Amino acid sequence: MAFIKYIMNQKQRNTIILTLGSLAAIGPFSIDMYLPGFPAIAKDLNTDIAHVGLSLTSYFIGISVGQIAYGPLIDRFGRKKPLLIGLLIYIIAAAGCALAPDVYWLIAIRFLLALGGCVGMVASRAVVRDLFPPGETAKVFSTLILIMGVAPIIAPTIGGYVAAAFGWRYIFFFLVIFSVSMFLVVKRFLPESREPDSSVSLKPLNVAREYFQVVKEPEFVAYALAGSISFAGMFAYISGSPFVFMEHFGLSETQYGWAFGLNALGFISGSQINRLVLRKKSSAQVSLRAAFFQFLAGIALAAGSAAGLLNAAGTLFLIFAYMFFLGFLAPNTTALSLQPFTRFVGSASALLGSMQMVAGAVASGTVSYFHNETVLPMALTMTVCSTAGFCILALYRLKSGRTPMASPAG
Repeated sequence: MAFIKYIMNQKQRNTIILTLGSLAAIGPFSIDMYLPGFPAIAKDLNTDIAHVGLSLTSYFIGISVGQIAYGPLIDRFGRKKPLLIGLLIYIIAAAGCALAPDVYWLIAIRFLLALGGCVGMVASRAVVRDLFPPGETAKVFSTLILIMGVAPIIAPTIGGYVAAAFGWRYIFFFLVIFSVSMFLVVKRFLPESREPDSSVSLKPLNVAREYFQVVKEPEFVAYALAGSISFAGMFAYISGSPFVFMEHFGLSETQYGWAFGLNALGFISGSQINRLVLRKKSSAQVSLRAAFFQFLAGIALAAGSAAGLLNAAGTLFLIFAYMFFLGFLAPNTTALSLQPFTRFVGSASALLGSMQMVAGAVASGTVSYFHNETVLPMALTMTVCSTAGFCILALYRLKSGRTPMASPAG
């Protein structure tokens, strides 16, 4: 446990957490920052917004595939080398997006951008599990959420300003600068938290066996599945909220931006209060209770929307509550899903991340598929996600016969 001794210095500890949070924020920046530039991209590349939107789809596919690939790599070669290589791929791909001659090039390079950027998501979770004892991991994940949670709030604003002042291509040049900075910070300040392990095979059959070992762990399956499905409710909200608030309720773009930021603040505030709650309650206790309250918020949102009782303020309040309890749920289910592992941490982290992205893509696609000019597709999808997440945790609690201890746990 030499690396834990390394981070006992508070300044170094804070630097590592800030670095990991910034790495995890690459994903939200890559998704949200270029959204305000969609009309300009479509005009410049002689296409429509629907085709530009496919570059977002290709990014989500790249994230899902990339995380599965990085899992065995960061177990085999250590965390730092694959992380630096992934950042190099991201830097090259971001520059390629900035120079895209047509929309099909942009769609393809966004896939490559995701393959490079998702290494930060996989490695950051694995490094936390490497460096911090189980009793601290949920608290550290809450801090990472605080750092990366700022990205969805500021990214669209920065992207809109950059696009208006310099053109949409400079959004990707901004990402080049940001990723170069992260490459230098990782190289200089992030310690290697796991030495290379030559016993980890990269042969496809052996990799499949490693992932099979991960899914044989009931605790991983329960918490990863519950956390991923509950988290997918946020993707349903992101997908449906532009229509719900701007078209259905008539909010302006500025008002929608404030509403989006408020709900992101709900997610962040929940994750930070979670750190305080974990002083007296275990992660298992907090997860189950947060899932229950998120379920209640989802039911109220769906019922109120179906009955036509909710205006913009009421809808916003219930979504805020939904996101607030997700702020408790996400760090604890992440910590608990990785807790059983020592050797396969990288693969477990990768599979967890891929599950989150797949669940999110399904939820987002469901909202779009059932779009009917009402709030219901978004509200019902969010409710289904929260209901499924709560049921999985409750059933696991009953099946395992465990009574979570009241003392803090990671």
